[in-house]
Amino acid sequence: MKFLDQAKIYLRSGDGGDGVTAFRREKFIEFGGPDGGNGGKGGDIVFVAEHNLNTLIDFRYTQHFRAPKGGNGAGSDRTGAGARDVVIKVPLGTQVFADDHETMLADLDAAGKRVTLLAGGDGGFGNTHFKTSTNRAPRKSTKGWPGEERWVWLRLKLIADAGLVGLPNAGKSTFLSAVSAARPKIADYPFTTLHPQLGVVRLSASEEFVLADIPGLIEGAHEGAGLGDRFLGHVERCAVLLHLVDGAAGDVVRAWRTVRGELSAYDGGLAEKPELIGLNKSDSMTPRETSARLAALRKASGQPVFLLSGATGQGVPEVLRALQNTIHETRRHAAGRERAA
Repeated sequence: MKFLDQAKIYLRSGDGGDGVTAFRREKFIEFGGPDGGNGGKGGDIVFVAEHNLNTLIDFRYTQHFRAPKGGNGAGSDRTGAGARDVVIKVPLGTQVFADDHETMLADLDAAGKRVTLLAGGDGGFGNTHFKTSTNRAPRKSTKGWPGEERWVWLRLKLIADAGLVGLPNAGKSTFLSAVSAARPKIADYPFTTLHPQLGVVRLSASEEFVLADIPGLIEGAHEGAGLGDRFLGHVERCAVLLHLVDGAAGDVVRAWRTVRGELSAYDGGLAEKPELIGLNKSDSMTPRETSARLAALRKASGQPVFLLSGATGQGVPEVLRALQNTIHETRRHAAGRERAA
């Protein structure tokens, strides 16, 4: 299935039904009076976050959504039927933006969350509504209120606990395939990952987290170089980033600083997220190279650096445990701030 994380669609809620002008006519009832009913409400446009969806590909082929009009009123004080709502199922983590790409209208970040984006129009009044002590036979009724319409952008941001970042060929896909059941494309050339991949990492029967791998970043990605930085949105919701540096590439400090620069240039708070650094491909370095590059990376970053190899599994359990602990602490602090607020 093709991955699609952005789509533009047209929405229109239903118009309200019309009220009617009617009078009661029965045998032996001389003055029946008005009995025109009100119109029914038009259908709403409702978005629902669906846990089992993971792409917006359906909206490439269906781009227009219109809710039906409410039923018209009828005689005998019968109110028109309310129209059914149009329920649009989207993947968990979908954000709805206005046509300007900036105004967020809804953020469906929890499974089953429902948002009524456009309300249907109210039904018009029948002539019974206008009956008064001085106007006992009104011949006035009103049309239903029109619905709302607008174009919106859907933008998917994957829900993951941890995110993998790094230059192309840093070994992110290999690492993801080694620690989860995900099977991303792996090859010996850059940009084998063309769209985000998710994998579930299980440490024990009660501990697991979701790991997201995004296409590699290169210098100038925030200006559109390479695949650009449009996929960075998929790790905005992560609790921690695992920054993999290719130890066999040589200048590991420059590689680390390049990606850090792109994270800082991206306006999404990624540079402030907790970061674990992994010097990858330890099986491709000599002991002397390993010692020198670990020391250089620790000095430049000012934090511990994990030595690992996604291909052989060296150091991988320690990295996964550190990720799990960081995720737990980050989520716990976030929950504490929400309770305090």
